Amino acid sequence: MTQPIELYYWPTPNGWKIAIALAEMGLPYNLHLVNIGKGDQFDPEFLKIAPNNRMPAIIDPGGPDGAPIPVFESGAILMYLARKTGRFYGQTERDRIAVEEWLMWQMGGVGPMAGQAHHFLKYAPQLDPPQDLPYAKDRYRAEVARLYGVLDRRLAANEYVAGDFYSIADMAIWPWASLWKGQQQRLDDKPHFARWLDAVGARPAVQEGRGLMIELRADHRDKQAQDLLFRR
Repeated sequence: MTQPIELYYWPTPNGWKIAIALAEMGLPYNLHLVNIGKGDQFDPEFLKIAPNNRMPAIIDPGGPDGAPIPVFESGAILMYLARKTGRFYGQTERDRIAVEEWLMWQMGGVGPMAGQAHHFLKYAPQLDPPQDLPYAKDRYRAEVARLYGVLDRRLAANEYVAGDFYSIADMAIWPWASLWKGQQQRLDDKPHFARWLDAVGARPAVQEGRGLMIELRADHRDKQAQDLLFRR
């Protein structure tokens, strides 16, 4: 019997990646909430699992050789779970290379750039004092548009981002891409991207993972939460 994964989570795009993966893979887990608006990510016990004070993180009690193992960084967790289950990583070495290319593209591009777009478009103008910075807003809005253009062209020739199969790369990209409105993007010029967003979003496991504790998601207008999230 599979021992439950210990999932350290908060309902953000990075957290959704792992909740979606666990649902898709049918892996049982115990949920540990890491309230990033209250500073739980700085708790010394959590830092033993995730030294970069960022969630998500997991502990797998049935890790390599049967020994427990903690894993932090969402991309590393996705790769670990895909290897553990033998699912959503493709069937051939060429498949796996494509999965890793697009997973790294998300980790190094879409995630950071969309995150900065959210910050400067939504949160920075609400800071005290307000930081309404036209250059930063234009810079990150344009870079996210460029990245989604890359994705649209890729999806013109492929059903999913790594090819004709659904993978952890889709699970990594979709949570950030699903927030395209908040990034002030448009879909009318990206039909293949729009098709993929709908197809992935219709999957029951994606809906389950995206909905995990969604009622706790906040806009971080609170001054204390802003200090914890943006100044530490």
